[in-house]
Amino acid sequence: MIIKKFYLKNNEEVLKILGAQDIYLKELEKEYKVSIFVKHNVENESATLIIKGKLRNVDKTINTFEYMLKKYYETLLKPKTQSPDPVRVNSDKSREISNEAKSEIKKPAENFIYITEFGNSIKPKTNNQQKYIRTMLGNDIVIAIGPAGTGKTFLAATVALKLLKEKKIRKIVVTRPIVESGERLGFLPGDIDDKVNPYLKPVYDTFYNLLGPEKFQIYKEEEIIETLPLAYMRGRTLENSFIILDEAQNTTTSQMKMFLTRMGSSSKIVITGDITQIDIKEKETSGLITSMKILKEIKDIKIIKLDVSDIVRHPLVVKIVKAYEKWETK
Repeated sequence: MIIKKFYLKNNEEVLKILGAQDIYLKELEKEYKVSIFVKHNVENESATLIIKGKLRNVDKTINTFEYMLKKYYETLLKPKTQSPDPVRVNSDKSREISNEAKSEIKKPAENFIYITEFGNSIKPKTNNQQKYIRTMLGNDIVIAIGPAGTGKTFLAATVALKLLKEKKIRKIVVTRPIVESGERLGFLPGDIDDKVNPYLKPVYDTFYNLLGPEKFQIYKEEEIIETLPLAYMRGRTLENSFIILDEAQNTTTSQMKMFLTRMGSSSKIVITGDITQIDIKEKETSGLITSMKILKEIKDIKIIKLDVSDIVRHPLVVKIVKAYEKWETK
């Protein structure tokens, strides 16, 4: 496997090469069996395409990019007597973008918020989830509470990737408090990444589902996505970022204050948690619970409550949550 880069000078080139919802890139990845990562430069609207794969396939991909740009600029020089044809892919068969891809481009954007690297459309499944997404897009700080399986973290990561693609942010940061769930894991070997990996694995799984492991790894290496323990947030100021605090029910009040004050200009914060699964010893001191009390008078901070009806995991999960709720209220 090798990695090569291809540079796009402006927003027009980016749009022509990527296509709506990156549909042209998905076709090329499938055609040439490569992985393509896009690193946007918000300041001058340029972009760098990072292509990973076998040498021959990577070179074919770059040749196709060059061909697509050549045809684009040739079209600009011609009189516009009719709408230009879809960009042609310079494969061995010199075929056009598939009809399936064309129909995908025509789909109204409101039907989904993001298309994964596997071609799956991510969209809200309940009214509360739809409200949650609208609230994240329209506000800079959102607190989302609800039981497991309601999509709190998954939808936050999806919205973050949507804004990243739209170049409204430059970076995604996901953090968690490092708290054991009722078990002592003991000393973990390896460097700091090895030690915290078990705690951050649920976050990695979310991005694997949205990006695929290879593209997620490239995002991490390029520091476009950063995952780290909450303790490592101290002293930082994050600008032009989408910042997610996961498992916030296990923070202390001082940790929550520290986290909220990391927010820089042009950033968004989403805090997620389940107040029925607090793992810290003094549950009443949970930073998530106290923050909702302290911040409730600030109109620009929105609190979204998801419930059992929003669970989208296996149907048995709903029954399990309801059973525990009944038992806990006895």
